[in-house]
Amino acid sequence: MLSIIVTTLFLTLIINIFLKRIGLPPIIGYIFTGTVITYLFGLQESHNNKELKEIAEFGVVFLMFTIGLEMSIENLKKIRYEVFILGTLQILLTSTVVFLISKYGFGIGGKTSVVIAMAMALSSTAIVLKSLNENGDISKRYGRNVLGILIMQDIAVIPILLIIWFLSTNGGGETGIVVAQMIFGAIILVGLLWVIGKYLLEPFLSAIVKTKSDELFITAILFLAIGASHLAHLFEFSYSLGAFIAGMLIAETKYKHQVETDLIPFRDLLLGIFFVTVGMQINLSVMVENIFIILTLIPTVFLLKFSIIFAITRIRSTQRASLKTAISLVQIGEFSLAVLELSGTSGLINPEYSQILIVTTVISMIMTPMILMNISLFADKLTPHSDADTEVPEDIDERVVILGYGEFGQRVARVMRESGMPYAIVENNIDTYHKGIENGEPIIFGNAGQSNILKLVIKNRDQKVIVAIDNPKKLRQSCEVLQKFVSSDHIIVRVHSDRERELVSDLEIDWVIVENELVSREVLDIIR
Repeated sequence: MLSIIVTTLFLTLIINIFLKRIGLPPIIGYIFTGTVITYLFGLQESHNNKELKEIAEFGVVFLMFTIGLEMSIENLKKIRYEVFILGTLQILLTSTVVFLISKYGFGIGGKTSVVIAMAMALSSTAIVLKSLNENGDISKRYGRNVLGILIMQDIAVIPILLIIWFLSTNGGGETGIVVAQMIFGAIILVGLLWVIGKYLLEPFLSAIVKTKSDELFITAILFLAIGASHLAHLFEFSYSLGAFIAGMLIAETKYKHQVETDLIPFRDLLLGIFFVTVGMQINLSVMVENIFIILTLIPTVFLLKFSIIFAITRIRSTQRASLKTAISLVQIGEFSLAVLELSGTSGLINPEYSQILIVTTVISMIMTPMILMNISLFADKLTPHSDADTEVPEDIDERVVILGYGEFGQRVARVMRESGMPYAIVENNIDTYHKGIENGEPIIFGNAGQSNILKLVIKNRDQKVIVAIDNPKKLRQSCEVLQKFVSSDHIIVRVHSDRERELVSDLEIDWVIVENELVSREVLDIIR
């Protein structure tokens, strides 16, 4: 065992150093290490070791815990559409289509088709959320869609396990009792965690912090994360669902940022172990014997899931955001491996089918980091130019916002573009707006005097905003609303004359530039 551990660590370091140099993420290195170790030490017959997989699963547990820290109950309310509508639609539609293709297209048995359908409907929470967290896209529009759908998939673990049990035992009259127990268990679990979070969590953490011991604080966080996971498991729910709820409860406290910082090393280490176990499930002989089937399955599944996810997200999202959401979730997920293995031991799926699908799943997961690294490039290629009229730049919180695309606004935009400075434009004159589209500007149509429009482009109070509106009345209105979102010292207002400056003088904006004054000084400099 010690030889295996040392070799695994050594291979992980060497492989990931190489991958880092060519710009590939470490996830691929972990998976490849798992495959090499399996064949190097002859572990093909023992790679289903239950204890190792349970330890590895806690990588996903800590990932979901940190996601929960970012998703307070208030934030979850904001993405309830993404979770309960998009997530449910994605699972139901994907499962239905795969079932019909499997049963009636290929003549596979009904029970096996159900298993395949459920497995193919799931995506990789571990890989996708880790990537979105690292690159900051989790807070973007398509990141909300992805997060919501993945949360619903994690919740769907419960009914999927129930369905597998029912199919393997034929359920009988016990089905109603099991469903009732599951609902009752969910109520007890959520209620218990809510009471703990509401009345005990903050005093508990405050008492730990008063000890001024970093070790005790980290121990307390590990206890909360693992304890909530174990509690959920006792009620026959997934570990990660309990961790997610615990993270959400801690997000309501003032300690959330410190908790997240302390937990990251544990999360990343256990996620690494998880991906090593994923690599251990690759059967090279099955892969070689069925290579043409696997190479056909992967693009077929990708295309099917892409089409469904794009269609359902396009109802409310822009084309670009829908494309990115669909591209992010085309792979098959880690829980699909558990579904296939559990179904195999229950006799619901042919072992050969199971191995083909496991290899297909793992390869799709290996491809995912590379896909996500180039997701903007794919979106640029697939998004037509005409889609820009509704697309809000997704890294808008890093951009200077220009309100107005008149002559002055155009000059400012040109200078920023030439200097490589990121920016976004808001314009409500339709002709001027179309001119911006023709110039390839990152522009949206809307009234800069309306709060809802400003919310789209302003994500923090430290963003710089240049007000280049020619209409004095609209300029005043925009500045009044703007101060609700941005600090006054980050607002730059251009006016034509002293008279227009008087219109905004009571707003105490630090930077009001009078165009006539600048022209006068320039003329004076020329005369001198």
